[in-house]
Amino acid sequence: MRERQLGTGGPEVSAIGLGAMGMSDMYGPADETESIATIHAALDAGVTLIDTGDFYGMGHNEMLIGRALKDRDRDQIAISVKFGAQRGPDGQWLGYNTSPAAVKTALSYTLRRLGTDHIDIYRPARLDPNVPIEETVGAIAELVRAGYVRHIGLSEVSAETVRRAHAVHPITDLQIEYSLISRGPEREIIPALRELGIGLTAYGVLSRGLLSGHWTKDRDVAGDFRGNSPRFQGENLSHNLGLVDALREVGDNKGVSVAQIAIAWVLSRGKDIVPLVGARRRERLSEAIGALEVDLSQADLDQIESAVPDGAAAGDRYAAAQMAMLDSER
Repeated sequence: MRERQLGTGGPEVSAIGLGAMGMSDMYGPADETESIATIHAALDAGVTLIDTGDFYGMGHNEMLIGRALKDRDRDQIAISVKFGAQRGPDGQWLGYNTSPAAVKTALSYTLRRLGTDHIDIYRPARLDPNVPIEETVGAIAELVRAGYVRHIGLSEVSAETVRRAHAVHPITDLQIEYSLISRGPEREIIPALRELGIGLTAYGVLSRGLLSGHWTKDRDVAGDFRGNSPRFQGENLSHNLGLVDALREVGDNKGVSVAQIAIAWVLSRGKDIVPLVGARRRERLSEAIGALEVDLSQADLDQIESAVPDGAAAGDRYAAAQMAMLDSER
């Protein structure tokens, strides 16, 4: 497994990380036995970065990861945790709370659920409009000094917010959606990260399965939040699957899958970028890791650009209410 460093002062991690959200939430039912087997397969393949959130399944995801890591060498694994999203007992979203007291309370529960004494990268899931980012980062910095957190990250914030946070305490990485059909970070955010020496962990590299090569128009999305995602609806979906077909031709010419081309493209954007793959099953994980063996020439990159030009996707990446919560989109 190749490695990449998260930021100039961050940890060395595997070039591909595992995003565990779908094992507990958002994408319909998941098989716990297969989920744990997939985590074990990732570790055995050399994946050292696992990403979760304390609100994924209202703690279920952290407990699942805790069980999966119970007999593994904790020092060889970097756990990234998002916090701050508030949910009711019915699973509904209630907003965000990243006040200093909430930061410390959330971490306390996270440590217990994961069965660990520290978190490698701790980050607010979104910018809390009621709490200055300086206060949130300052509270996490106290936890760094106390030894409960190793590094501070951010998620889905603007270049301006990154700068304000970094002035309080060094930021290791920004987690943000970045893929062939979500290239907004290239305009202002990635240049700012590189100026400051901050890494990027890219989620949604397969656009929640849209770029996987396995999505179909008639797929059942009951209990799946993608049913409310603009890119998966009506004519938008038809248009976007047309982009996938064009990308498939590029993959076929190289003898690799659509997913591998999409992941390899993200890997090609810079060694300071680590893609997270949301594999829930071992075969999908194996396919994703295979992207590390895909070398893209300039001719390949030109073909990919022609197949899926910047801005070619139809529909926003979230529904309107969720888009309004993204500081990164302002």
